[in-house]
Amino acid sequence: MKHIRLVETILYVSDQQNSADFYQKLFRKSPDLNVPGMTEFRISENCKLGLMPNHGIAKILADKTPHPDRGNGIPRCELYFYVEDIELEYDNAIKSGAKLISPIEDRNWGDRVCYFSDPDGHIIAFAQTIVS
Repeated sequence: MKHIRLVETILYVSDQQNSADFYQKLFRKSPDLNVPGMTEFRISENCKLGLMPNHGIAKILADKTPHPDRGNGIPRCELYFYVEDIELEYDNAIKSGAKLISPIEDRNWGDRVCYFSDPDGHIIAFAQTIVS
């Protein structure tokens, strides 16, 4: 699919600044964009993570879907990051205030993975492929 140049995943969040601070600690980098209504982190060459306040997306969605505030704290997505050093990311996630869901474990699909949640309940996984 060469016609898709970039993937940006946008999380709907209850408090944009709180989430921006959390992800800045988690990624150990400042956002590439941080304006009222949108924060963006470029996390790899072809991937960005955006943070949009619930009330901002609610204006766009109008009455076509439930208000995003009704989903706060409910896992609505999973960010699955393949990383170079899973222990480093695990320790950093704890220091960043992420809620531990599951410690580092070898999974039956061939990855070593740990799971956390962010302040809004979105799931964050750090993974490494198990080398056999």
